Amino acid sequence: MPLQEWRALARRTFIVVAAFSVFVNLLMLTVPIYLFQLSDRVLTSRSIDTLLMLSMLAVAFLAVLSLLDICRRQVLGALANRLETILGGHLLASVISIPHVGSAPAETVRSLHLVRNFLSSPVMLLLFDAPLAPLYFAAVFLISPQLGVIALIAGAVLAVIALLNQRATSAPLGRAGQHAARADDRAEALARNSQVINAMGMLQESIQHWGNEHANALTVQGTALNRNFWITGVSKFLRLITQILVLGWGAFLALEGEITGGMMIAASIIASRALQPLEGMIEGWRSVVQAHAAYNRVVAAVEVFTREPPRLQLPRPKGRVVAERLLYIPPGVKEPTLNGVSIDLAPGTSLAIVGPSGSGKSTLAKLLVGCLPPTAGHVRLDGTELRNWDRRQFGTFTGYLPQEVELFPGTIRENVCRMRGDLPDEKVYEAAVVAGVHDMICQLPQGYETVLQEGGAPLSGGQKQRIALARALFGDPAVIVLDEPNSNLDAVGEQALSETMQRAKAKGVTVVVITQRPALLNSVDRVLVLRNGRPEAYGAPSKVLHRVVPPSSEARPTAAASQAAPA
Repeated sequence: MPLQEWRALARRTFIVVAAFSVFVNLLMLTVPIYLFQLSDRVLTSRSIDTLLMLSMLAVAFLAVLSLLDICRRQVLGALANRLETILGGHLLASVISIPHVGSAPAETVRSLHLVRNFLSSPVMLLLFDAPLAPLYFAAVFLISPQLGVIALIAGAVLAVIALLNQRATSAPLGRAGQHAARADDRAEALARNSQVINAMGMLQESIQHWGNEHANALTVQGTALNRNFWITGVSKFLRLITQILVLGWGAFLALEGEITGGMMIAASIIASRALQPLEGMIEGWRSVVQAHAAYNRVVAAVEVFTREPPRLQLPRPKGRVVAERLLYIPPGVKEPTLNGVSIDLAPGTSLAIVGPSGSGKSTLAKLLVGCLPPTAGHVRLDGTELRNWDRRQFGTFTGYLPQEVELFPGTIRENVCRMRGDLPDEKVYEAAVVAGVHDMICQLPQGYETVLQEGGAPLSGGQKQRIALARALFGDPAVIVLDEPNSNLDAVGEQALSETMQRAKAKGVTVVVITQRPALLNSVDRVLVLRNGRPEAYGAPSKVLHRVVPPSSEARPTAAASQAAPA
């Protein structure tokens, strides 16, 4: 289990860092002790040998301190890298395969980077130094109980201030993080749709739409930061005042002969060191809050994915697809997108799903390939519910062409073969031939090794759609689901698509196609008409087609031709 592995590694690492921190904080007493010895021994004895010996010892201790501090920073840096190594793959798998894990995918991935950066940050070291503050208070007490009481009171007041800071800033910072995440998501959406925005003059409105959410984030964050700034200023003032008090009262005690001047200086430095981690925690509390929230998001996402039990490897399905009274209600919505949809497709059967926009066609396609779980009802492949299939095995037997075609950065070959390197090139060739795209690929300067940029450049929309069709047909699929596969195709491409469907059907592949064009309806076995998420008709094209293509639309060309004949 990745979380168990990570927690065990983190526990061991924190123990090592805590041990280093104990020695580092003990060695931090080198400078005040050195000043104490200079004032009370060297200046009184005027011994050069003593000065040299003390200076050499101080340099040696400081060198050890620096090495130990470097070591604990390196250990935390290595732990930060191991965090991404252990949890990164599972986190990305959770974001991809289980999209609804409580936060946006981009925010979840950013959370992992935020936690990694926090683990190697100076604030993380303060978390180990702050519990060791009693060492310094004890050292001040050894010098003078009265000075120790002053330092201890200041430390208690700083602890109270830290608690007030936590209560005053945690909630606003959490709300600010939510607003910022939504603003980032909108910015990413605007960047993806930059061409539409520029083409239709929507730049000002788009920026304003993003700016409203971003302004909310800045307002709430500004409130939290202002509180943190005031509290930090008060804590710094308190620490400096404490240092003055220790020096002043120490000078009074030195005049009374209770301590020496060197002890007074050493007590001031040690008291300041005792309060410094507490002050640092107040100033860096925002980082702690953000890292804690980010870590919770990472853990939640990984737990959702790792709770998925391993599935039995089933034999290759024949391709029978059964959907029983499907109901799907999107999260946060009361009205169902689909309601009461049932289909039963024998292996090798082809089905066309038609209906007006917003009738639930794409949602049904996602349900049939397991991208979305139904709210109620069942989807089965060869009698086994989709949720009981191993996802990787199910994917090898399924082809899916979504409505919004996305090709991955890489070569055409890598896109067609689904980035798999364990299958021979013949499989890539077969998929391209079945999809009718082999000749088009061969006409490109680099052929199958043509490198595609983000967004599929340099291919056109129709070419990207045909490459994605070849990807859906790659391997040995038993079922393929095509969502608007001819939306970007010309007449030649549409003819090739129709031939591709016939070749897939001849191989016994069950084909489900969503289309608005009547050209493909005559080549399928069944037609399902959806309207407002409900099935309006389901059956053979000869019985259902009149609901999609009214007879009047067939008569219009004839009438137009008769009017044009006399001319």
